[in-house]
Amino acid sequence: MYALIDGNNFYVSCERVFRPSLCDRPVVVLSNNDGCAIARSNEAKALGIRMGAPWFQIKHLEVEAGLVSLSANFALYGDMSDRFMSLAAGLGHRQEVYSIDECFVDLAGIPGDLVRRSQVMRQRVWRWIGIPCCIGIGPTKTLAKLANHIAKSAERKPGSYPEQHATICHLGLLGRAEFEDLLARTEVGEVWGVGPRISRQLMAQDVQSALDLARLSPATIRANWGVVLERTVRELQGTPCIDLEDVPSPKKQIACTRSFGQPVLQLNDLREAITEFACRAAEKLRRQDSHAGQVLVFARTSPFRATPQYSQSAIVPLRRPGADSTEITRAALSALEVIYQPGYLYAKAGVMLLDLQPAHVLQGELDWGEGKPEAAGALQASDRLMQAIDHIHQRHGRGLVRLGSHSVARAAPPIWQMKQARLTPGYTTCWDDLAIARS
Repeated sequence: MYALIDGNNFYVSCERVFRPSLCDRPVVVLSNNDGCAIARSNEAKALGIRMGAPWFQIKHLEVEAGLVSLSANFALYGDMSDRFMSLAAGLGHRQEVYSIDECFVDLAGIPGDLVRRSQVMRQRVWRWIGIPCCIGIGPTKTLAKLANHIAKSAERKPGSYPEQHATICHLGLLGRAEFEDLLARTEVGEVWGVGPRISRQLMAQDVQSALDLARLSPATIRANWGVVLERTVRELQGTPCIDLEDVPSPKKQIACTRSFGQPVLQLNDLREAITEFACRAAEKLRRQDSHAGQVLVFARTSPFRATPQYSQSAIVPLRRPGADSTEITRAALSALEVIYQPGYLYAKAGVMLLDLQPAHVLQGELDWGEGKPEAAGALQASDRLMQAIDHIHQRHGRGLVRLGSHSVARAAPPIWQMKQARLTPGYTTCWDDLAIARS
């Protein structure tokens, strides 16, 4: 038995913890550069605001409906997510953090009333960190995901389901008829693992609901759509095929990309941005204990502006796979020199690390012999330097140690920085932003 625990409207809920005045008001959190809605309160959804709605299309609701818009505060959301996950882990034996606001928990062998246990955990999360959540329970991960979706959709709950458990759905409590009725009222595209393309293909074959999908032969599904969808069908039928991932798999690529707050024209500004992106990507690389063999850099103009268009990328191989910020940045800047063309208004750029491999797989130089001990010593010194920088950033905040090609201290932020005109304080991540309680 598995549970899926999901924080409701997570980004908005994090903001409401520290600003109770936002409760019962329509609130949206905007994406990078305050571009579009990436989180909505229930009140904002009731206004018809869809996920991904461009800000300029819904801005009029500020005056007409009292809509509150906020810039994404990812440092706050990440910290609140860590707290949320630490509490959710107490529900069962093992936990898989699936995203910033949801996780799977293994309930196999847990005695007693699982719904009551889930209610206690949910109340604890609400009391301790102020985040509302829903919980779905099912014999497979796919059914737990479906149960969680149902827990958020009161109108779809079976008539006999206990009203006091409105935020928790346990599919194991349902009879066969109720369970099949539930699947029949679930569109096939809402099933976890069924993407838009496959959904259209299934509907073209008159597979309209989750029940229709569950009744198909796994062999037929595998022959026409592959083993991934076959696993989904078997899970809908109650056979566990997808186990928990206790430790996340290492990423095969690591990227750091940003849209600029303002168009960038000068090469020096692009150098600063690429340096920032390369250093952040290198930090992520070291965090998963990997080395990169190649560095990709891209830069492009905005397709939405009536200006000359340009888009280009370049890949530079590293002499030796590694995770040294200086080496990765050097390669990234050399790629930028190749692709940069003057006269264009660049709107976005980024750095991607490719050809990743475990850090313990060390490739030495051909001339590493008894007479070349300095090569191995240089690698050890590089590792110690990166460890020291990472430790400083973890303890005192990112940006205290910078490469020479990075921006220096200045009165105003660089032109390429994101727009975050509605950014809230770092209530849990910055000493200067700690909330003050006054009697």
